[in-house]
Amino acid sequence: MEKTTIYQEIQLAKAANQKLLAILLDPDKIIWEKLDSLIFKINQSPATHVFIGGSQVESNILDDLIVRIKQNCILPIVLFPGHPSQISKYADGILFLSLISGRNPDYLIEHQLNAVPVLNKTQLEIISTGYVLIESGHETAVERVSKTKPLDRNNPELVLHTAQAGEMLGNKLIYLEAGSGAKQAVPLEMISQVSKNIQIPLIVGGGIVDLTAIEKAYQAGADLVVIGTAFEKNADFFNTKIKL
Repeated sequence: MEKTTIYQEIQLAKAANQKLLAILLDPDKIIWEKLDSLIFKINQSPATHVFIGGSQVESNILDDLIVRIKQNCILPIVLFPGHPSQISKYADGILFLSLISGRNPDYLIEHQLNAVPVLNKTQLEIISTGYVLIESGHETAVERVSKTKPLDRNNPELVLHTAQAGEMLGNKLIYLEAGSGAKQAVPLEMISQVSKNIQIPLIVGGGIVDLTAIEKAYQAGADLVVIGTAFEKNADFFNTKIKL
């Protein structure tokens, strides 16, 4: 029997209303002496995926980090790159992101074009993802690095149309992102409106600081929630179990 792909598993989970959770690790913020402990905490958490990447990864430890994680963690590792340099053949898949909320051609198609020769040399599962940046109360790293403005959090219709355009273009996932360390998460009403009006799975991340916020995002319609900064600051974040 042919092995189920990462994307097929996400689709099956959506169909079964089984909620998914990704822990996002930024290689630049990894403390190597604490990595084994971090992996243990990930294994003890309700996480279903590990995302790896950041807006600007300055270190050259991506391959080593993924290899180390895979030694003691069976969760699929999915790249969440901000640049073609953030690709590793050792991961299981990659969110092939297009920043469809912005109008900077580098993040709409140029970086993707430059990534092709690298990706062609790997066996990574490539998952086309429409990436939508939402205003979150202050300038995030994504906004600063991509030189694009986020969409107005008070204009859900524009966000919905952007998500629908991404789906019509053939994206397999839509990712509503408030940004790393966002002061405000993506509005629940926005999550709900987008979720009800697209057929593809919906990822939500940024500004989610506690278990209650995760649960509310699920209830609003998120199929997969991403937690990053809060877990970085507190590896015991999931000591209070949530039901997925």
